[in-house]
Amino acid sequence: MFGNDADLLLSIHRSHASELQADAARDRLARSLPRRHPRGWLGRRQHNARVSDARR
Repeated sequence: MFGNDADLLLSIHRSHASELQADAARDRLARSLPRRHPRGWLGRRQHNARVSDARR
């Protein structure tokens, strides 16, 4: 399949580089989309009340 070690290494390098590019593109997309936080019917206040209750 590969003529020599240089071809093998180049193939590995290219596949790894494409994986890194795909990861970077996924991260950029995730940062560009608004985050959705699960909220109850009271919104953020319900969550904050639980946090303060737990600290007491």
